[in-house]
Amino acid sequence: MIRRVLVVVLAVLALVVLVPAVGAGGFLLWMREQAPAYSGSASVPGLDRPVEILRDRHAIPHIFAATERDAYFALGYVHAQDRLWQMETMRRGGAGRLSELVGTRFGDWALRLDRSMRTLGVYRRAEAIYEDMPPDVRGAFDSYAAGVNAWLETHTEALPIEFQLLRHTPEPWRPADSVVWGKLMALQLSGNMYDELFRARALQSLSPQQVQDLFPADPPGAPVTLAAELQGMDLKRALAALPDLGFDTASNEWVLTGKRTTTGKPILANDPHLGLEAPILWYLARIDTPNHSVAGATIPGVPLTILGHNRTVAWGFTTTHSDTEDLFIEKIDPQDPTRYITPDGPKPFDTRTETIKVAGQPDETLTVRETRHGPVLTSPDLAGVAPEGHVLALAFPGLTARDTSPEALYRLNHAADAEAVREALFLHVAPQQNVVYADTGGTVGFLSPALVPVRRAGDGRVPVPGWTGEYDWVGYIPFDALPQAIDPPAGQFVNANNAVVGPNYPYLLGSDWPDPARAQRIGQMLEKDRFSVEDVVSQQMDTLSLPARELLPLLLTVPPDGKQMAEALDLLKGWDGRMVRDRPEPLIFDWWQRELVRTLFADKLGTLFLPYWDLRPRAVQHVLTEAPQWCDDITTPAKESCAVALAGALKSALAQIERRHGPTMASWRWGNEHKADLTHRLLGRIPLLNQMFDLTIETDGGAFTVNRGTTRVRDPQNPFAHVHGAGLRAVYDLSDLDNSRFMIATGQSGNPFSPHWGDLVSRWRDGGTLRLSGDRGALAADGARLFTLVPRDPGKSS
Repeated sequence: MIRRVLVVVLAVLALVVLVPAVGAGGFLLWMREQAPAYSGSASVPGLDRPVEILRDRHAIPHIFAATERDAYFALGYVHAQDRLWQMETMRRGGAGRLSELVGTRFGDWALRLDRSMRTLGVYRRAEAIYEDMPPDVRGAFDSYAAGVNAWLETHTEALPIEFQLLRHTPEPWRPADSVVWGKLMALQLSGNMYDELFRARALQSLSPQQVQDLFPADPPGAPVTLAAELQGMDLKRALAALPDLGFDTASNEWVLTGKRTTTGKPILANDPHLGLEAPILWYLARIDTPNHSVAGATIPGVPLTILGHNRTVAWGFTTTHSDTEDLFIEKIDPQDPTRYITPDGPKPFDTRTETIKVAGQPDETLTVRETRHGPVLTSPDLAGVAPEGHVLALAFPGLTARDTSPEALYRLNHAADAEAVREALFLHVAPQQNVVYADTGGTVGFLSPALVPVRRAGDGRVPVPGWTGEYDWVGYIPFDALPQAIDPPAGQFVNANNAVVGPNYPYLLGSDWPDPARAQRIGQMLEKDRFSVEDVVSQQMDTLSLPARELLPLLLTVPPDGKQMAEALDLLKGWDGRMVRDRPEPLIFDWWQRELVRTLFADKLGTLFLPYWDLRPRAVQHVLTEAPQWCDDITTPAKESCAVALAGALKSALAQIERRHGPTMASWRWGNEHKADLTHRLLGRIPLLNQMFDLTIETDGGAFTVNRGTTRVRDPQNPFAHVHGAGLRAVYDLSDLDNSRFMIATGQSGNPFSPHWGDLVSRWRDGGTLRLSGDRGALAADGARLFTLVPRDPGKSS
């Protein structure tokens, strides 16, 4: 496979670099012409009546259909036109079939992910969900799949370049391929199993108080301890073996009642934060039929609008960060290894065999076991992790076959009012999300739907014995007891992944919550009485870091030691805490934070430090004000003070910045390091092509600003690259839903040679917006291109 890829790359190199310009131009023209047609018509099987697709100047499809069935068909068709490779990798990732494409020549990441997905049974559960769908929901998934397959059958342009590089022809689309995305997101946004393993590993070498120092946001209570039987776990190996599904901390949302807006109707804002890449996850689309209209952000591969509005209702999501995953240590029956111990005696494992095809090498056979708690995390990567005679099992509502989450989203898309939103969300299983919603009648609401376990004992923060029954789940929090409210007296709901309940809530949602700074800042911005849509759009781009303002007075107590340090401290003393790309202060501050976290914690955590290493202003503030013992470097005979730690960390930060950006501090810029990582996952690994298709751009913001610009500080090469943030922004105007605003980070097309591959990048970075509105005439007058899908056999598809 590598040989095939290199042949193609060398051919591209020859055409673009080594031959005359006309040759290179001809190659680029040929590739551009492989882009899908946005005007004209196509005769396709499986359609009932003609569908008109008007692509506006940014290639956003406005789908006008006579029936919903035909509209979903058309959405599948345009998704396949623009994002087929994204769809292919999504379904193969969920099915545990990526190794069929890439083998292990690029490393074993694909095989390890395949093992995890097969072990968890993700695709099997997606198939079961599809079989249980009611007819109207199943019809949407069937029609969408038919639309994808219609494009696969009738397209005249070449398959996307990724398929050509890998010489791969996609299989027909199945409805379960669309369901699997929700399962992947449920796992990504419910990542408590990683936290459990990290905390348990920390407790093997640190005291409970020291662990609480590392996570000072934890509520007070009895110290967490690790069960004696579990001290033998190889937790380091367990953490390394779990699949990396990306960041799980994500999103801002707020909604204002009509009394808080200049329009007299609600305004709702939402910007979900996920990993950045090119193309971005999101795809804007609008569907208009006589009985149903919906506009907003879709996911290629999924027929429903994930975030958006219909004619009467708008909605937005953030992740709750509740604890809905538990790791159980199961004890194998010493008399029979095919059984495990339960409170009611030994029971047999449910066992199946999975065969993973690997390109370029023999198939791999995997034996998968499940217990009463869930799938056993058993694979070559996890062998020997649990103590001898034990295995590790994952309990998670999102792995149940009886998951009605797709139906919940379908009903949400069709909700007529706020009460119908609540009825739809009753069906949502996983992941738990904080949903804000509003209707044109003026009602606003907040609800955190999902199945959240109620435990017989324990708080879910470390793995627990599964054979005693002591920590078993005894049910789920009743729907009516989940966090929810409508029409708040303050006229607003705000959530930015902060805790949604207080200490008096009668159930345990979770023990660890992300930093509340973004929510606090949104609250500050909402202190005046009334806001316009434009005001709210501007608020989404806010760059003020409250942790910077809170932490700086503690940091600035360090006396300057030398001219460079004095200059840096003077700059920070005059800084307002805004993370803007053209200033040096954000760069100095965040690099100082990075080095300070290393100075305070690396010597005590040892091999635990790397997974812990992040910007942790609350932990740093806790150390500087309440736990100064962490300032001492235990690797030296002297006892260092916090002043010594602060000075050493700043000196180290300044030296590293100088090596990268020269000695002139006034020329340092946050944007030199803070660049949105908008690169293609496959093409970004191939020399020459990675530069041709790179959409990286300097950005404002930081990890704790409303305009989120999260970095991965443990990366030694690019510690402040912007790798996670708002790939989508939306603001909904309930007085005129056609006035709602949207923006995605890259462009609509997944074809790197398309003019719509990256045409939205600068507008996204700078806070621009788009509207998804207009009738056929208005769109055509504005230059929209018309593409018509015509039934090949009218009436035969019903």
